[in-house]
Amino acid sequence: MKVEGERVCVTVSTVRRQEQDQVSAENGWCDSSDDMRKVQRREKNRIAAQKSRLRQTQKADTLHLESEDLERQNAALRREIKQLTEEMKHFTSMLSSHEPLCTILTSPPPPPEVLYATHSFHQPHISSPRFQH
Repeated sequence: MKVEGERVCVTVSTVRRQEQDQVSAENGWCDSSDDMRKVQRREKNRIAAQKSRLRQTQKADTLHLESEDLERQNAALRREIKQLTEEMKHFTSMLSSHEPLCTILTSPPPPPEVLYATHSFHQPHISSPRFQH
């Protein structure tokens, strides 16, 4: 038996075995409890195998979709890398053409201007009455 997507394909041997089990049960060939247990166990096993194959197929489908999504993300990231590389080349070219002409790089920096805010330490101190001797 093969599981394809949501459909279950039954092979010829599986159909024959099911028909034989059904005919045997109808004709009374499975009178003993052991034979009935075998038939029930076989049916239970068949259903479990069918479910297992279905889960396996669904997992494979999920992995395939995830793989396709990751491929799309990878392609988008590669395009972004290419665009950023081109941008970096452009800026590197601009910088190298600007460096020979730049006066800031060749002249020494001007001394920094220090700005002092007017503060009370430049003013005479006014003592508060509680600190006077």
